[in-house]
Amino acid sequence: MKNIFKNRKILVTAGPTWVPIDKVRVITNVFAGRTGYEIAKTAKKMGAKVTLLMGRGRIALPLAPQNRLEIIHFKYFDELFGLVKREIGSKKYDVIIHSAAVSDYEPVYRRSTKIRSGKKELLIKCRPTIKIVDRIKRYDPSIFLVKFKLELDTGEKELIKVGYKSMRESNADLMVVNSIYSSKKGYKTLIIDPQRKVYKVPNRRKLPEILLGLIDERINLSKRRTLW
Repeated sequence: MKNIFKNRKILVTAGPTWVPIDKVRVITNVFAGRTGYEIAKTAKKMGAKVTLLMGRGRIALPLAPQNRLEIIHFKYFDELFGLVKREIGSKKYDVIIHSAAVSDYEPVYRRSTKIRSGKKELLIKCRPTIKIVDRIKRYDPSIFLVKFKLELDTGEKELIKVGYKSMRESNADLMVVNSIYSSKKGYKTLIIDPQRKVYKVPNRRKLPEILLGLIDERINLSKRRTLW
């Protein structure tokens, strides 16, 4: 698979987003961004020109100079949204792999100062955030889009159903759907295509290579169909 992405530009999003409650507090999530980082590294090794939009995760980013990625850091949801729009508008990406753990909700009211402590109860009214992934194909319909979704304690049949529905909502070209299990089952990862074909990923270490191989296969198939 060496250099299969030569001369191709890939944008990867990874890590969590923050949404502010007040001047010093935020709502975020526990994800570190490791999956997106590993995908970006592997794509770079396969010859792609990779830009990684990286949230404030808990992983170090050691890379040898020859393998260095272009990494743009963000913290807040609004920052990621702005970066995605800017990158699509200023560069011609072939592929976007949107694996960031994006905030689904934000406070309706953002306090410009610190909320005082000592309250017996604090209620924070939230509303849904903009679905960044749903905007990507509107900005550039030619981009090959990979979407990620996480579920909890979800069986394989339901996982496929949820993943396929989510893929159609964003007009994605591939869907990576994960379920974390609270029992000893651990973690399940599936990749779904628009024809409902399902690819099982045996473990998380294999995901970057399997996913990127499928992306390359589909891009080349699309090119052949265009030539026909």
